[in-house]
Amino acid sequence: MTQTSATDITDTHPEQRVAIVTGGARGIGAAITTVLARAGVHVAAGYSSNGKAAEELAGKLGAEGASVSVHQGNVGEPADCARVVDEVIARHGRVDYLVNNAGITVDKTVRRMSVDDWHSVLRINLSGAFYMTKSVLDHMLAAKFGRIVNISSVIGQTGSVGQANYASSKAGLVGLTKSLAQEVARKGITVNCVSPGYIETEMVAAIPADVLDKLLVGVPVGRLGQASEIARAVQFLVDDDAGYITGSVIAVNGGLDMTG
Repeated sequence: MTQTSATDITDTHPEQRVAIVTGGARGIGAAITTVLARAGVHVAAGYSSNGKAAEELAGKLGAEGASVSVHQGNVGEPADCARVVDEVIARHGRVDYLVNNAGITVDKTVRRMSVDDWHSVLRINLSGAFYMTKSVLDHMLAAKFGRIVNISSVIGQTGSVGQANYASSKAGLVGLTKSLAQEVARKGITVNCVSPGYIETEMVAAIPADVLDKLLVGVPVGRLGQASEIARAVQFLVDDDAGYITGSVIAVNGGLDMTG
């Protein structure tokens, strides 16, 4: 069982919104943490193994006067999810936003993919979102307010060779989003999904240049997206004024889904 810890940089104010961002220390998650924290939200940034990156991000934002805490845990473990949520509520009194961003890849063709390869990706990417949502839902229902945003992927819509597990997990997040949105629509809680295209992250940087060039041909805007562009979409969806948007999938992919 993974141990959970927290490092607080700045205490929250009673009226301050509190967000949990899973996988919040690297890539798209770090951008979401940064955008929300700079907007005045206290962000509880979750991480699994890279504590140094989490502490560095929290320290950087804390030096700017932002309010951040870091929490170590494995979203694939229901007990870890419950513990982190309890930890945040105990320290900060509330959880207003949940951003289910944590995800992994284990890329192999279906023929070569082991059962463990399949389950490891589904456990983190899809079940992890379910576990975290279960852990915050009663609190949000009691508060009669909540914003849940799941980070999917264009791959969940298009599929990709060697990524059946990843694509399935990301498509599953859309189904989770739409089902939960209907369940809590009258309870002050919105549930939405942001679906990124090819974003300039460490994961995409690992793609060979010639393969990446071919991928970009299919992107109408002709470039990779920036993690900050995903973060801005999340920021919009968690805003108090976004209460009439629920069950939606917001594509941030440079028009990639228009090319069929």
